[in-house]
Amino acid sequence: MQLKVKFYLKWLYFDLKQKPAKMEQVKDVMNQLAALGSEQTLKTFRNHGGKEPMYGVKIGDMKPILKKYKNNHALALELYKTGNSDAMYLAGLMSVPSLFTPEALEDWVERASWHMISEYTVAWNAAESNHGFEMARKWIESDKELIADAGWSTFGCLMALTPDEEIDKEEVDQLLDWVEKEIHEAPNRVRYVMNGFVIAVGSYYKPLAEKALAVGNRIGKVKVNVGDTACKVPYAPDYIQKIWDQGRLGAKRKEVRC
Repeated sequence: MQLKVKFYLKWLYFDLKQKPAKMEQVKDVMNQLAALGSEQTLKTFRNHGGKEPMYGVKIGDMKPILKKYKNNHALALELYKTGNSDAMYLAGLMSVPSLFTPEALEDWVERASWHMISEYTVAWNAAESNHGFEMARKWIESDKELIADAGWSTFGCLMALTPDEEIDKEEVDQLLDWVEKEIHEAPNRVRYVMNGFVIAVGSYYKPLAEKALAVGNRIGKVKVNVGDTACKVPYAPDYIQKIWDQGRLGAKRKEVRC
């Protein structure tokens, strides 16, 4: 673990040599993450498709670090640049979404190394930023799996966050048609988040909830390679119906990061 830390610090020296005040913070966080990593969690992440470098830190174990550095956006940007999966995920919780520029979000999506980062870290921050719809529209057109993955995940998050009156109904209607037509031929992780988008519309966006349920029924079960795990792809109609039965249709969220 110590060798990995030295490698990151050597790399970061050139990137941060004009920002000495941040160097100690980056060093502190990376050392803490290295100490928290475990072989068992590394194995779990690898089974889910995780990409090295990573230490294998449980999300819950990051909380003390997050408590110390929460809302330190500058530090979050530097941690994300390390390319370490644990640091990148932590960066997504530490950041301040409203401070993101489109250029910074583009940098994050381009650097995302696997779906845990693209679907969650990048999508959460894009959706909570001031550029969510802009980035989602652009990303879903990408030929790169992880970028399109981030785009559809961002759209799903936006359904959960955005008041119905601020959502373009025609656009969402067309997106549902797109999913119905393309989902079974889409790249692996894109299939997963397209299915998630249908669930999000059916759960959070009342004007097209019934159409989302109908689309989910026509799509049927979606097959996704989830690696060497017991994870299953949610069956959209059942998930949506459960939300309705609980009386939670259209209940918006204040944030999606967790």
